[in-house]
Amino acid sequence: MDYIKSEWEGFERLDFEFKGRKAILIVPNKPTKEKKWLFKTEYFGAFPSFELEMLKRGYYVAHIQNKTRWCLPEDTDIKAEFCELLSAKFGLNEKCMPVGMSCGGMQAVYFAAKYPQYVKAMYLDAPVLNLLSCPGDVGKANGGMYEEFHNATGMDYSFLINYRNHPIDNVDALIRARIPIFLICGDSDTVVPYCENGMHLANAYKKAGADLTEILKEGCDHHPHGLEDNTPLIEFALSNY
Repeated sequence: MDYIKSEWEGFERLDFEFKGRKAILIVPNKPTKEKKWLFKTEYFGAFPSFELEMLKRGYYVAHIQNKTRWCLPEDTDIKAEFCELLSAKFGLNEKCMPVGMSCGGMQAVYFAAKYPQYVKAMYLDAPVLNLLSCPGDVGKANGGMYEEFHNATGMDYSFLINYRNHPIDNVDALIRARIPIFLICGDSDTVVPYCENGMHLANAYKKAGADLTEILKEGCDHHPHGLEDNTPLIEFALSNY
């Protein structure tokens, strides 16, 4: 496989193409014996403090380009093939830990629900789970992304009203697969409101007695993602993967 070597935040970066899509693999200086890895499902390089901490602990970080951040079915399917590639060509663990921020959270949920065999645990941060809320701006959301979503997917409001495959509709599959989730949301998010998105995942997990760690950031809007102190998230990752 041909790839271009460079440096990213003090770690080796490999850039290559897989089935016509740009892909990235960040290599830790001292990989874990099991070659564990984080799968940044969208927005590679955004709010990377957790990924950097885990790289220091020997975890790889990988990303593959999506056709659209609004997650077409082929974007979900290519992730499974990417997991197989990383295992076959680089020896990475057959299971990963998706890191899904905003639309990346939607990408992660669709992927884990359809291909749970590749997922050990998940970190979701202000995830898009209700498409009527975001990008639809029906309710409290005010993100202004509906036109972009419509152009990317062809879905309109009339379609979404009767749609039964929102990300939140896939949460039961995550519970059945016993996938632990670390959920971070801002309680003042105006783009992806907690009460219309993350809260419903949290309630479903709690009702089922499933493994959920949740941090609700007081007074926080959609940004910044992550935590000022990553200790709870690091401990979650190390104990679940």
